[in-house]
Amino acid sequence: MLKRERQAYILHQVNLHNKVLSNSLSTEMNVSEDTIRRDLMELNENGKLIKVHGGALSRSFDKITQPLNGIYAQNSKQIIAQKAISLIKDGMFVLTGGGTTVIEMAQMLPSSLHATFISGSIPAIVEYMVHPNIDVIVLGDKLSKTSKITIGADAIARIKSIRADLCILGINSISLENGITDNDWDVAQLKQQMMASSNKVICMTISEKISTQQPIHVCNLNKIDVLITELDPSDPLLKPYIDAGVTVL
Repeated sequence: MLKRERQAYILHQVNLHNKVLSNSLSTEMNVSEDTIRRDLMELNENGKLIKVHGGALSRSFDKITQPLNGIYAQNSKQIIAQKAISLIKDGMFVLTGGGTTVIEMAQMLPSSLHATFISGSIPAIVEYMVHPNIDVIVLGDKLSKTSKITIGADAIARIKSIRADLCILGINSISLENGITDNDWDVAQLKQQMMASSNKVICMTISEKISTQQPIHVCNLNKIDVLITELDPSDPLLKPYIDAGVTVL
């Protein structure tokens, strides 16, 4: 594989999953980790991504507030966000994770909504706090600089004390065989507890992430109540998930 092809693949994976691991890229492209590290260094120097230990992050992690444009598949994420908002009712307690689709949702919440949002995602909290009628509960603990979300035992213990009406999560990968998977161990642990502490679990993803897999297992499909994509629910791509018992919007 030529260097330009490798780097195009790396950038696509970073845009799609927000974070990539050097060892996974090495396996997927059948090249050495040294080659991957050189590619990541060059892409970092050219301002295409953020190189971190063991991999790289999307440039969307470089700022607390999300830019108005330049988000990967932004139109699709806005469609997904609008569908998720339709499930939020006045008086609800809503537990949310981080990620660009959650931020799109936070920015689009109607000003008339009265609800309580609970999150450890710093960018999400910034959006919730400017909403005129939303109460915000912040989950405190150690901050992950890569995902900009609080992680650790204290955050998980705080989530255990909550019984939310909805858990709304952006997900990294989903497949029939492996359910929800992620590439960040700490974030995966948070998502598992957030699901366990909520009456209904809503997972949001662009359709490009369907039938993909990341190295860390979060949950099986039977833990998901609603799957939201930008597609019409009648799309053939979604039929296997409906057949598996997941409500699709």
